[in-house]
Amino acid sequence: MTKLRPTRRDFLRVSSTAAALTAIPAGFSGPRCLAQEIVSKNDRIPIGLIGAGGMGMGNMNSAKSWVDVVAIADVDSGRLARANQQLSQGKADVYEDYRKVLERDDIAVVHIATPDHWHTKPVIEAMLAGKDIYCEKPLTLTIDEGKLIRRVQRETGRIVQVGTQQRSTFNLFTKAMAIVQEGRLGKIHRVQAAIGGAPTSNAIPVAEVPGDLNWERWLGPAPLVDFRRSEDGKQTNGHYEFRWWYEYSGGKLTDWGAHHVDICQWALKLNGQTEGPVSIEGEATHPVEFIDGMPVANDRYNTATRFQFKVSYPGGTEMIIRNDTDNGVLIEGELGRIFVSRGKLSGAPVEALAEKPLAEDAISKVYKGLPMTDNERRAHWANFLHCHQAQQEPISDVHSHMEMLNICHLAGISGRLGRKLNWDAKSEQIVGDDVANAMLARPYRSGYEIEMG
Repeated sequence: MTKLRPTRRDFLRVSSTAAALTAIPAGFSGPRCLAQEIVSKNDRIPIGLIGAGGMGMGNMNSAKSWVDVVAIADVDSGRLARANQQLSQGKADVYEDYRKVLERDDIAVVHIATPDHWHTKPVIEAMLAGKDIYCEKPLTLTIDEGKLIRRVQRETGRIVQVGTQQRSTFNLFTKAMAIVQEGRLGKIHRVQAAIGGAPTSNAIPVAEVPGDLNWERWLGPAPLVDFRRSEDGKQTNGHYEFRWWYEYSGGKLTDWGAHHVDICQWALKLNGQTEGPVSIEGEATHPVEFIDGMPVANDRYNTATRFQFKVSYPGGTEMIIRNDTDNGVLIEGELGRIFVSRGKLSGAPVEALAEKPLAEDAISKVYKGLPMTDNERRAHWANFLHCHQAQQEPISDVHSHMEMLNICHLAGISGRLGRKLNWDAKSEQIVGDDVANAMLARPYRSGYEIEMG
């Protein structure tokens, strides 16, 4: 299979861009328009979109300065037609089966924006097909899926970026990490991710499957069940609302947890906490009863609505994950604390920057010296496309992502079982709990197993 590779001109361009950006001011608050230094008008990247819902459409609009959408796959023909018209004026090839996109030799980059239970299978098959991938978060539905993705990534060397774009929000989250890395907080003893709880529903009745939706294929590797939709059409067990069903997602613990727990874990690693957690405990409230971690009712939302967990690390450092209090990340150290969210960065160490600014290259160092283009989602896409061309590890790589996402998955298992879990981070196994260990994986429905080639 022919793979699109960067030319010598590409390497010279991105290398000079990286050098120029090592001195980006510490007060950088974006946006910074360097798009043409990433991809010239004559060097646009053909991309395949797998999953044409809200996130897929939004991401393609963020990347449209640099990519051309030439193929789209979705199991909803209505979404497929809309995406084709809006993203490519009806010129893209469209498919119900995403594997048709992966078969194309003219596509070296794919964006996967399917529901969570449909991430791992196409990500692995795309890597094996020689594609570089930008996949929406969370990368997996289970911990064992993450083990397999990381193994295949190491074996293939493919570039995989996860859509945790807070890592590319230079004026907020990335700047907060620079404060941590410079030692402005001292030794961190506690981090907190406040992520909100999931909504509830009454019983949602079985309904006729919409004519433009292939429901059996939407379910894919998940169990075959009836389609459900409330009379007002606002609640279903498909499309956006899949997030509130453990069959397809981890609820808020993996939806928003993939963002804020990621920032917590990033801060700890920058502060020298290189060892993984040893235990997680807490409590969670669900709208349905659970037996051995499995929901008894199957006709309504079932993910956690209220929760608080404590994640313990060697040396006494703690991470708190909770649904209440202001959405954002609190980082507490021996010299001070800061709060960062999508709306603000605050705290005495932030105010102190007026007297003693960060080093000029502080944010660039946190960003691994990679080019910083624009801000937030566009910046995250620019980072991925640069790394695709230069064949470098992106800022949201699969390995750091899974170190973080394992914590979110463990919180979900702990909450569903109602007990403390002891964790061996090296073997990625729960210690002394066979029932909990069985929840590290889920069976795939026949016909939807991962195709390993």
